[in-house]
Amino acid sequence: MFESERKELVEKLRKKGITDENVLSAIQKIERHKFVSSAMVMNAYKDVALPIACGQTISQPYTVAFMTQELKIKPGYKILEIGTGSGYQAAILLEMGCNVFSIERNIEILNQTQKLFEKLNLRAYLKYGDGTIGIDEFAPFDGIIVTAGSPSIPKTLLKQLNIGARMVIPVGDRDSQIIKIVTKINENDFKIEDAPYFAFVPLIGREGWRD
Repeated sequence: MFESERKELVEKLRKKGITDENVLSAIQKIERHKFVSSAMVMNAYKDVALPIACGQTISQPYTVAFMTQELKIKPGYKILEIGTGSGYQAAILLEMGCNVFSIERNIEILNQTQKLFEKLNLRAYLKYGDGTIGIDEFAPFDGIIVTAGSPSIPKTLLKQLNIGARMVIPVGDRDSQIIKIVTKINENDFKIEDAPYFAFVPLIGREGWRD
């Protein structure tokens, strides 16, 4: 179902500059329509963000592809995702062979996604909590992906990165952000690169935006 639409989406992403064939292969494989509401199924393979429950969104496929590509993933990597949402991003990471640890601040959304993962036989560690402070008990991580916009880069998440690992995080105001690609050089030094403007829901938490 929707196989031709997924192929078209992959070609659009390729034309927009996504070059990592493993990312494109995962997007070809993962059925995005299973991660959106029934009312949104016919829009599932458009390159747009779509609403999910509780005022949240499932990110635009290009955004998912770009951020995943910037993580420079290898199979077996332990990845921390901040903002589980509908689970689509986590499913892409799982398809790429990652061990996924994901944290979500909205218990209703988390419960829905947990049930979906059980139905689809997707195995990830899902946790309810404040994403801005990560999951210290499983640190360090080989990559961290933050799927909500933050006013700054949470220091706690930087501490949970492996040396040489990357964090991809949108930083800015509540309306638009620059994606920051952070590489941990050593415990005290980080290389930070900027990507173009994107728009995300706000990252709420102790080291993010306040409700």
